[in-house]
Amino acid sequence: MQHGIFSFLKTTLGVALLTAGLSATQAQAQELRVLTHSSFTVPKPLLAQFEKENGVKLRITKAGDAGEMLNKLILTKANPIADVVYGIDNALAPKALAADVLEAGAPAAAGRKPVAELPAPLVPVDYGYVTLNYDKAWFAKNGVALPKTLDDLTQPAYAKLLVVQNPATSSPGYAFLLSTIATLGEDKAFDFWAKLRANGLKVAKGWTEAYYTEFSQNGGKHPLVVSYATSPAAELFYSKTKLAEPPTGSLSLPGAVFRQVEGVALVKGGKNRAAAEKFVDFMRSAPVQTGMQTEMWMFPAEAGVAKAEAFKFAPEPTAFSAPSDADIAAKGAEWVARWTKVVLK
Repeated sequence: MQHGIFSFLKTTLGVALLTAGLSATQAQAQELRVLTHSSFTVPKPLLAQFEKENGVKLRITKAGDAGEMLNKLILTKANPIADVVYGIDNALAPKALAADVLEAGAPAAAGRKPVAELPAPLVPVDYGYVTLNYDKAWFAKNGVALPKTLDDLTQPAYAKLLVVQNPATSSPGYAFLLSTIATLGEDKAFDFWAKLRANGLKVAKGWTEAYYTEFSQNGGKHPLVVSYATSPAAELFYSKTKLAEPPTGSLSLPGAVFRQVEGVALVKGGKNRAAAEKFVDFMRSAPVQTGMQTEMWMFPAEAGVAKAEAFKFAPEPTAFSAPSDADIAAKGAEWVARWTKVVLK
């Protein structure tokens, strides 16, 4: 998430709400600490049902963007702040594995082949595509053709039109950077980013700032934004007026699409291991896999789960690109530092 998107439109989950109405016995139930990114949203009745069926009380902590969440997990490694973590994606998985903050368990879901893979002990929960979105009305009004290549974005016709997220603080921003490196190669990718800077690239801290402040669809000045392939479907879903089609679209430019796979895993050194394994299975259960789709706007990782009707406006890109896990693990931090120097300094 991202991550997941549009979740801020939903009521934030809180411990008080989760525990509201629980019996005295349940209130005394053993606590299960769940660490997530800020976009985590699962229907509250399902969370309450999990607590009831498993005799646990969920304490869900939203720790910011996925990158920020992982950093907190690493910094508290000696005294873990959670028993189970959700939201580490394939871009961050190498860093999590290198830091040795995850632990293998024996959830049943780990034995079922998912639609999209993650390295163990992460169990895939959902997946989506980080890609460019555009404001249909702006391009129609201004008579500007949609870009067809990454290089187009460096041309004068697209000056000051694009807003991206800082890869140092945003998982979709990091994913977009990785897709350009995988496609162009390291040196050419940073030449591309230098040209983007010269062409008036706007950088936002995170997805929320980029999409809801800078994107012209929401009152900003930039008609191109890094977001998700499902964002147009979400725009239609949440529209207060009846629309025949989304007001935005996604672009699957070569080198500008990254498939993001998010997973759940036990935290090394965490408590309540049995309940943590049940939570892993819960996240891959059919009710959660169905319910989360129009909450976090990600595709289900469990094979056989039907996609939400709204996703007919979210076609999956046919191609995407990413460096190898080994390269991400070895060079990811270096790439972010180089991007910061090229784009921001």
